[in-house]
Amino acid sequence: MNDADLKRPELFINRELSFLEFNQRVLEQARDAGIPLLERVRFLGISCTNLDEFFEIRVAGLKELQEAGAVQPGPDGLSIPEQLAAIRARAGRLVDEQYQLLNDVLIPELARNGVVFLSPENWTSTQAEWLKAYFRSEVEPVLSPLALDPARPFPKILNKSLNFAVIVEGEDGFGRHAGLAVVQAPRSLPRVIRLPDELGSRLFVFLGTIVEAFVADLFSGMRVRGCYQFRVTRNSDLFVEQEEVDDLLRAVEGELASRRYGDAVRLEAAHDCPQEILSYLLDQFGLGEADLYKVEGPVNLNRLAGVIDLVERTDLKYPPFAPSTPERLRAGGDVFAALREGDVLLHHPFQSFGPVIDFLRQAAADPQVLAIKQTLYRAGTDSAIVGALVEAAQAGKDVTVIIELRARFDEEANIELANTLQEAGAHVMYGVVGYKTHAKLVMVVRREERGLRRYCHLGTGNYHIRTAKLYTDYGLMTADEAIGEDVHEIFLQLTGLTRVPRLRKLLQAPFGLHQAMIDKIERESEHARAGRPARIIAKLNALTEPTVIQALYRASRAGVDVDLIVRGVCCLRPGIAGVSERIRVRSIVGRFLEHSRVYCFENAGEREIYCASADWMDRNLFRRIEVAFPVESRDLQMRVVDDLTLYLTDDTQSWMLQPDGRYVRSGSGGNVCAQMRELRLYDDRVALLEN
Repeated sequence: MNDADLKRPELFINRELSFLEFNQRVLEQARDAGIPLLERVRFLGISCTNLDEFFEIRVAGLKELQEAGAVQPGPDGLSIPEQLAAIRARAGRLVDEQYQLLNDVLIPELARNGVVFLSPENWTSTQAEWLKAYFRSEVEPVLSPLALDPARPFPKILNKSLNFAVIVEGEDGFGRHAGLAVVQAPRSLPRVIRLPDELGSRLFVFLGTIVEAFVADLFSGMRVRGCYQFRVTRNSDLFVEQEEVDDLLRAVEGELASRRYGDAVRLEAAHDCPQEILSYLLDQFGLGEADLYKVEGPVNLNRLAGVIDLVERTDLKYPPFAPSTPERLRAGGDVFAALREGDVLLHHPFQSFGPVIDFLRQAAADPQVLAIKQTLYRAGTDSAIVGALVEAAQAGKDVTVIIELRARFDEEANIELANTLQEAGAHVMYGVVGYKTHAKLVMVVRREERGLRRYCHLGTGNYHIRTAKLYTDYGLMTADEAIGEDVHEIFLQLTGLTRVPRLRKLLQAPFGLHQAMIDKIERESEHARAGRPARIIAKLNALTEPTVIQALYRASRAGVDVDLIVRGVCCLRPGIAGVSERIRVRSIVGRFLEHSRVYCFENAGEREIYCASADWMDRNLFRRIEVAFPVESRDLQMRVVDDLTLYLTDDTQSWMLQPDGRYVRSGSGGNVCAQMRELRLYDDRVALLEN
């Protein structure tokens, strides 16, 4: 088989279908009886949120391409109509499973554990009286029933909002004959309502159930013949023609408003909604029958997760944990002195994100610090990171922040951060036109006896305190001179006008990172052919880039063992005779979202390890500014290898990709859970950071 054969469509899994398989693995967490019950409810909500974003971005994008007349298939050979048909079939099965799991498993199990969702037929007279009073005092005042007639056309429906189609009969006070009305539920209303304890312990009712029960109160003197929930999902991808805007911030602000009312891509409706109503709604949204998903329950399952914070049952949730902190970086210590002793590698969330915050706070307060430069992709609200940058700017230090305004679904928060930092006196920039700044970098410039010295933090994840407790990520803290110089060069490129920098240790996209990966994979192939030690281990969120996949196929044919830990989308097919027999692909889905990217090359015994902000995807390698940083210390390398080895032995939350694109659970289960082992192990391994 020659290299041209490695481009055959049958060697690639469709990206969209691979994502749906990932979401199936998330849903299986909700089915897993070994996971605390309320956490299973959370996983059900996550699977719904994932599917929402999939339709908002991926399906919307396919529909746009189809309308534009695009005919070029992807590497897997599927045309756009074929992809949309396959998505409809697979997503339909997934939605059916979500609601079957909710109705037949989770709701009954919650009830057996004293967390009860009441339906109207089970309300006592006292409960019904309280709920009616709640409707009248809290719900009805903010509802606006909209009757549909020539004077009142179909209203604009907000993306993913809860709505009700109400069939009304009779004649109103103006002599108008009723027909159909739409009731929109404001997003300010909670979707899960807890009844007072005096009416029963841990009793809940869905908002939709309350509206359906008392909707007739909105149509006094009329007859309500039916009330049916529906929700529309819209295209939410922002479009900003960056070369044609003078002010990117203002352009993004303008696009945010249109996101709420983009083109419709999916309609969810109650399973018992009459066909004539469904046909009417589809027509109003410009959708076809293939875009309709009938559901047996609330049309927005991710709101079900609201019950988790309303139930004080620690036995139904994951046990809390306290992340460890390296001795050298304990609170109150001198971070700069610690980094002069050697590099520190943090593994979140098993190790605390606190040292990163302390690093910036000390930099803000230290009179010897002259400048701080940082990239921000996602930071969250009330961020301690941003607070430290504000303090530094107000203290007169030169603070430069590259904020990525187009971080999907965080655009509004990032605009607010930009304004806050600018008001404090920081220099705020928005990166490079046409490229998202996804690299995770901090550089602190400090005056010392021997001159200026740079201290850096480079990470695989965002500077976001909340996600640092939920996502697995690596962060390198270093005073290495060459890395500091490289980070300096990258910031010069981001803030000014420079040629592509010649970096000594870092790898950067969209310039050299892709070719470096290809070269290092090919080098492993050469080692294998020469009988030298050769192996590749890569941990990624996604693997889609065709030339990287082809290079991995060539490595397998050359005799290289390749282990890929890919959380989500993977377009590579492992285990194909003559192509990928030596490639194994597993996905870990557990308590924490696997987010770290690690590239490990055996290199004939001279191991190279990089951690990175970049997945092996087209967008990361060619359309984003990304950075991969080396882990050079032998001790730190062994830590990373130990972590990867542990993940490769997981038989509890690990799924193995099959050649046909399906995933099956790895092993018999119950012996090794990598994430839980990491929680227990890291306290014992803190001493390694001292070397």
